Amino acid sequence: MSAITIDDIRAASARIAPIAQKTPIWTSRSFDERAGAEVFFKCENLQKGGAFKIRGAANFLYSMTPEQRAKGVVGFSSGNHAQAVAIAARILGVQATLIMPDDAPKSKLAATRANGATVITYDRLKESREAIGRRISEETGAMLVPPFDHPWIVAGAGTCALEIMEQVPSLDALVVCLGGGGLLSGSAVAAKAINPSIRVFGVEPELGNDYWLSRREGKPVEISSPLTIADGLRTTKPGALNFPIIQELVEDVLLVTEDEIKETTKFVMTRMKLVVEPSGVVGASAVLHKKLPPGLNRVAVILSGGNVDLEVLATL
Repeated sequence: MSAITIDDIRAASARIAPIAQKTPIWTSRSFDERAGAEVFFKCENLQKGGAFKIRGAANFLYSMTPEQRAKGVVGFSSGNHAQAVAIAARILGVQATLIMPDDAPKSKLAATRANGATVITYDRLKESREAIGRRISEETGAMLVPPFDHPWIVAGAGTCALEIMEQVPSLDALVVCLGGGGLLSGSAVAAKAINPSIRVFGVEPELGNDYWLSRREGKPVEISSPLTIADGLRTTKPGALNFPIIQELVEDVLLVTEDEIKETTKFVMTRMKLVVEPSGVVGASAVLHKKLPPGLNRVAVILSGGNVDLEVLATL
């Protein structure tokens, strides 16, 4: 936990203000009735780039020295982090190379290229994106921007919860989707620093349960690349920085099924009129399907992103 502090997150909030937006809180009577709680949705699907990832990417690039930025950056991502790095790099005049899986959503590939980044695709079942990124970094001198396992990324992601705690007083719980752990670890630090009694939960797809397994083993556990509809949560192993923070500050990691994710995506789009990708509704899915402990009356949920292909929506 000492690796990231609330002061780091507050400093990141000021640093990223020229790029990242303060996103709104959304509520839904019909969702509350089904969930049996008063739920407050942090709409990061309305964030610049369509996801919370711009927070960490902007904080990372702003934290670099001018000399480092002159050599460029390289990152790897299934989509949202790639877009975020591309946007921040374009605004700051930095050359960016992004390594993305060849099965990434077409909209995410197109948006990353549209922001001026060079995109290199790979086969996530046969190749290592980390190895490709390290090789490019070593060959070009570009700085590697990891998607979740870095203090600058975690502090930037934590600004999301910092805003929630300012926007919604007296929360009982905070529920956050869980992939690599950058958003959950940063959010847990911010929320617990401001309200030590708040209960924090992470949520994973059942098919991508590396954190759920790791918590029960007491150490990071690696799984095969998961084939979940939540493409932004297909990480295979917890981040080295993120895991101990989550172990200390997060009460539990909950799991949702593919059918539950699909049902929640449809509910959020048709009843709440919000376009949110399957990865972004995983936290909401746990609340809607009553996976939280009883007695939590005021719950905040981060809708982490809204970048989804129409072809995916057609399968719901």
